[in-house]
Amino acid sequence: MSEGVEWALHTCANLAWVEPGDAVPAARLAAVFGLPAAYLNKQLQALARAGILTSTSGPRGGFRLARAPEAISALDVVVAIEGAEDAFRCARILADSPWGDPAVDYRATCAISQTMRRAELAWRRELAGQSIADIVGAVERRNPGTGERLRRWLTAARA
Repeated sequence: MSEGVEWALHTCANLAWVEPGDAVPAARLAAVFGLPAAYLNKQLQALARAGILTSTSGPRGGFRLARAPEAISALDVVVAIEGAEDAFRCARILADSPWGDPAVDYRATCAISQTMRRAELAWRRELAGQSIADIVGAVERRNPGTGERLRRWLTAARA
């Protein structure tokens, strides 16, 4: 997984703390973690294409969540950044082995392929079951006041 997934998840969590209707420029979002703004902006555009964020241009423009944090899963963010393709791709190398049969679909019969597919499904279920709101809640429980501090920091540049 690319670092863009981590950046996108953190940014979505940060945007969950912003007042509804407020937009935050990509450069300001990048500054929170010292990230390169141009690269983060590419991740934000991917999130916007996926309907996770909306962007507004102009002096009060920037990014905001397109849906409630409860309606955005960690899997939504991962898929927006990485694509929907499985992490493990069976190349059917058993077909080329001395005992292989090129007519067999080893993706369905190979024990390794099946093991990896089960792991992939468990991983996707876990990510689908965690929303941005869940993540924000966990952060607030561990570090009370994080949202308020971040909200003030993000809006200080606009004042």
